[in-house]
Formats: sequence, C-alpha cells, structure tokens
Amino acid sequence: MTHLWLRAEQRANEDRTGLTPDGAAALIARGLTVTVEDSRTRILPIDAYRAAGCAIAAENSWPDAPRDAIIFGLKELPDDGTPLPHRHIMFGHAFKGQHAGRRLLERFRAGGGTLYDLEYLVDPEGRRVAAFGYWAGYAGAAVSLMAWAAQRQGGLCPPVSAFADKDALLADLGARLDTTGAARPSAIVIGALGRVGTGAADLCTAMGITPTRWDMAETAHGGPFPEILAHDIFLNCIFARPGTPVFVPRDALTQDRRLTVIGDVACDPDSDYNPVPVYASATTWDAPVTRVHDTPPLDVMAIDNLPSLLPLESSLDYAAQLLPSLLTLDALDAGVWGRAKATFDQHIKEVRA
Repeated sequence: MTHLWLRAEQRANEDRTGLTPDGAAALIARGLTVTVEDSRTRILPIDAYRAAGCAIAAENSWPDAPRDAIIFGLKELPDDGTPLPHRHIMFGHAFKGQHAGRRLLERFRAGGGTLYDLEYLVDPEGRRVAAFGYWAGYAGAAVSLMAWAAQRQGGLCPPVSAFADKDALLADLGARLDTTGAARPSAIVIGALGRVGTGAADLCTAMGITPTRWDMAETAHGGPFPEILAHDIFLNCIFARPGTPVFVPRDALTQDRRLTVIGDVACDPDSDYNPVPVYASATTWDAPVTRVHDTPPLDVMAIDNLPSLLPLESSLDYAAQLLPSLLTLDALDAGVWGRAKATFDQHIKEVRA
C-alpha cells in the first residue's frame, strides 16, 4: 500500500502546505495511507487531518518514517549533509545549476533515495501540473511596491510577515503607498504571459498601476534592454534557464536610470543563468531587500518563498492543482512521476560517487 507522509515544514516563515484535509481524505479513499506530522506553523489545523482519517506523527519525525514512505513537503530540508534514503516530493532547486542543489543531490546519491521535484512534475507537453507561480508573482509585486514606498520615505523595506488573506495585504499596501504622497510608480513585468507574471500584473492593477507587460517576443533580441531602466520597478517573472538573457547587467547600476527597485520573483541568484546578476543571495522576511547601489538607490527584492506571505490562498490553490497527480502515486513509474524520476536520474548521474 502506498504511504504518503506529509512532513512539517522546517523553513522559517513557511506556513503553506501542498495537501489539504479534504485532499488527504480523497487519497485515503483511493487506498493510500496518509501520515501527517504535527506542525506549529501549517496554515491548516492538524485536527482537520485527524478527522479526515490521517495518522498523526510528531513534528519533524520524517527521518524515522518507514523506508517505503514517500515524504512530501514543499521547501528545502535542513542542509545538514545527512544521506537521504527515502523518496521525497519537494521543491529541490537542484536541476538548474544551483550550488546548494548539488549538495542535495549528493545526499540522495549517498542515501539511495529519489527526488520527485515539484517543479518538474509535468504533463506530456512539458507543462507543470501544479505551481505556486500566481501567488509568488502577486506577493512579490506587493513587497516590491513596499520597497518603493520605503525608498520614498528615505528607508529600506521593513520586515514582512504573513497576511490573513489577500484583502488584508491589499489594505496594508494601499496605506503604505498613500502615505508617500506620491503618484503611483511605473512598473514593467517580464514574463507577463505566465502564471508568475499574471499574478504580478494583477497586483499592480489592484494598486492602480498599469504595468508594461513583456514576454518572450519583447526579449527575444537578447538585449540590452534600456526600457527596463526607464521604469521605477522591474518585476522579473522568468525562471532562469540556459539562453535566458541578462535583463539588468552590473553596469546598469551606474547608468542613467529611473529604476530603483528590482523584484526578482524568480529568485535564482546562485544559478549560472541568473538574468539579474546585480546581487548574490536571496533576501529574507526580516530583510526583504538588499541595496546594491546608493545614489541613486537600487534595491533588490528576492525572497524565495513569497507565496507563504499569503499561505491560505496559495495552499488551497496549489493543493487543488496537485491532488490529481497525488491520486496516481500508486503508479510512480508512469505519468508525471515517471517523468520526474527520469529528470532526477539524468541529473544524479552528474554527481560523483
């Protein structure tokens, strides 16, 4: 019998989940065993999972789970170097040249486990079956606007925290923008036709901003892109991959520019294909931006778990998208799981024993 083990998230400020109690009940009705770890932070209460028929385990007890259990979480595991013998479903961030990703693959190689990367669960046409992209774009645009408002008042963006829902976020952001006494900033969204870009553009629209919307057609010539520098805010919503052009090179820091905030929603600073190579590491909830130039200022927002700013909406949306695939977990060698395993097998070969 297939056993799915929903682990507690160990990443700070991570309240989301990829499985709701209703989804767990559907899996159990299909014949799966579902264990859910207790969690101090998960947005959905443990009692709802218990009522759905799940077994309940102690928080962070997954290393001691039965070896045949499939461990499911969203964000990364503690980077402690321990071998990983289980099969894991999560965002591994290991297949695009990320340096931390290689260490993760070495742990799977040492333990004999398998990574089914959520980013690489795709249909036969290569489209992702589930994504947090919309809410990443929505929240990323919001924090970028917070950064712009803080600049207008002579400071850096203050720490951020999760909102009860998107209405609470919009009310808070609107008040910050109004306090500046300035007209709304101009914004350009690259990747505007995708889920991430759609979310970013929708947030801008909700705040009274009509963003410039670019996608592949506008960036196909490979650069340079002086139009980006002519906007107040640039929202990068294109995931780094081979062939992605550089949108804001380092020499742009000292060029004549209106640009003062970059929202790197895709957030791949340690990728070899980073299209915004003006910063070196992700930002955090406590320090949402890093200032990469002083006069005129240029702040980069690069939080890598943005959807958790809206944990309720993002969890319900993502879990609904993913559930049809979870219902096929008893056929791990086929469909989305088989394709994800093939991707893992391809990359694990590049890791030396």
